[in-house]
Amino acid sequence: MSWLLRLMLKEEFRVHASYSGQTMFVSFPFIITMFSLSIAVTSGRLFAYTPLADAILLLHVSVFLYGLSVGAFGFLGRQYLERTTGTRNYLVAMPGILPMRFRRTFLGMFLRDVIFYMVLLLVPATVGLALSIPVTHFRLTSIGVLFGAALLSFLLGMSLSFFVSTVYMRSRGGFVIAVAGVSALFAAAGAARAIPFSWILPSLAAHELLPPLGADATGAAALLSLGLAIVAALIGGAVVLVPERFEPPSVAARNELPGIIARLDRFEGYSALLGKELLDFQRSGTYAKMFFSFVTPLLLLSFTAWFVRHGLQVPVGFNTVFYAGMVGFFGVILYNWMNNVDATDYLSTVPVSVPQVIRTKLIAFLLMTTWIGVGFVVMIAWLNADTRLLWLAIPIVVVTSLYIVVMTAYLTGLRTSSFLFDPGVLARFSVMSMLPDFGLTILSFTIDRDLRLSAIGIGLVLAILGAITYILLKGIDAKWRGTEFGE
Repeated sequence: MSWLLRLMLKEEFRVHASYSGQTMFVSFPFIITMFSLSIAVTSGRLFAYTPLADAILLLHVSVFLYGLSVGAFGFLGRQYLERTTGTRNYLVAMPGILPMRFRRTFLGMFLRDVIFYMVLLLVPATVGLALSIPVTHFRLTSIGVLFGAALLSFLLGMSLSFFVSTVYMRSRGGFVIAVAGVSALFAAAGAARAIPFSWILPSLAAHELLPPLGADATGAAALLSLGLAIVAALIGGAVVLVPERFEPPSVAARNELPGIIARLDRFEGYSALLGKELLDFQRSGTYAKMFFSFVTPLLLLSFTAWFVRHGLQVPVGFNTVFYAGMVGFFGVILYNWMNNVDATDYLSTVPVSVPQVIRTKLIAFLLMTTWIGVGFVVMIAWLNADTRLLWLAIPIVVVTSLYIVVMTAYLTGLRTSSFLFDPGVLARFSVMSMLPDFGLTILSFTIDRDLRLSAIGIGLVLAILGAITYILLKGIDAKWRGTEFGE
C-alpha cells in the first residue's frame, strides 16, 4: 500500500501544480498559516461575544462538514472510472487494465486525501495558532488538543462521506436511506435540539473533557478511541462495498438533442452547444448533484444564522436582504459542478473555442439556477415573515449570482476546482467576492435603522457589480482565446 500511496500523492501534487505552478501551490499552506495567525491574534473580540465552548462547537461542526464535502470518493472514483478513455487517466482507474484491485486503489485515494488535506490545511492552521502564542498566550497543549480533536472530526466526516458514496455505487435505495438517516440525526441535534452534538461527534465530546474545558483525560481517551473505531468501521465498510469489477452502465437514450436545439434557437450561435450542455446535465444526473450541493450550504447558512440568533442569543438582524446576498455568492458551487460534468479534452477536435464554451456555460447557469436562488429567498422570507424586503432582495440575488459566476469564469475558465488552488487566483477571487459580500452584509444590518439610505447603498453596490460583470464578460475572450481544451 505504501508504494501506491506514494504514487497517488505524487499524482495529486502534479495535478494541482500543473494548474498553478509548483511554487504557487506550495505557498498555499503558508497563506493558511498567516490567515490562522491573524484570526488567532484577533480572537479576543470573538471570545468577548461567543463563549469558548460555543466556538469549539462551531469549529467541530464546520470541520466535520468540510470532511463530509471532500470525502465522497465513491462519486469521485466512479467519475474517474467513467473517463478512462480520455487523454488523462488516474491511478484509481488502473485496476481496469492492470492486475490491481479497486478496493485497494479506493482505500489509497482515501488515505491520500487524508494526508493531502491535513498537510495543506489542518497542519498550517495549527502552526498559525502556535505562532500566535507570544500574543495570545494560548497553551501549546490546548492547541495540540484542538488539532487532535479537530482532525478526528475531519476523519469522521470524510469516512462517513466515503461510506455513503460507496453505498450509492451498490444501491440507490440504500443511499437514500443512509442520507435520510444522517440528515435526521443532524436535524435532531441542530434544528430540534433534541440531542447534543457531542452525542454525534465523539471528538467534540472528548474535546469538552480536555483542557481548557475539562480535566477528564480517561473519559476523553475512551471517547477518542470510540471515534477512531467509528472511523475504522466506516472505512472498512466502504472498502468492502467497493465493487471488484466496474462497468459503466449502458443506458439507452432517445435522440433528444435536435428537439432541444430547436427550442433554443433564440440563442443564436449557441443553441447547439447549449443544447448539448443541458442534455449532458440530464443524462449524467448532474441536476440532482447541483441541487443538493447548492441547497446544503444554504441550509447550513440558515442553521448558523438561527444558532447565532437563538442558540447564542446574539441580537443580529439576519433579514431577507442578508440571505439574498449570501445566496447569490454561492453560485460558484454550481459553476464548478458545470465544469465537472465531463472532460473537455475532446472539444479540441471540434470547431469551437474555450471562450465560446465558457459563455455557453454561463447561459446554462442563468437558465438553470436563477430560479433556485430566487425561490430560496422567497421561501426564507415567508418562513421568517419578512416578505416586506423581497423587492430589494430579489435584485440582489440576480445581480450577485450573475456577478459571481462571470467573475469565476473569467478567473478560472473551465477548471474552477483546480485554479482555485492557485494562491494568486484564490487571492483575486477572495477580494473580488468578499468585498461586495461584506458591503451587502453590512448594509443589510442597517436596513431597520434607515431603509432609504440602505436601499441607496445597495443600489450603488449592485450598479458597480453590474458594470464589473459587463467588463469581465467582455474580457473572457481576450483572457481565454489562446487556451487549448485540457490545459
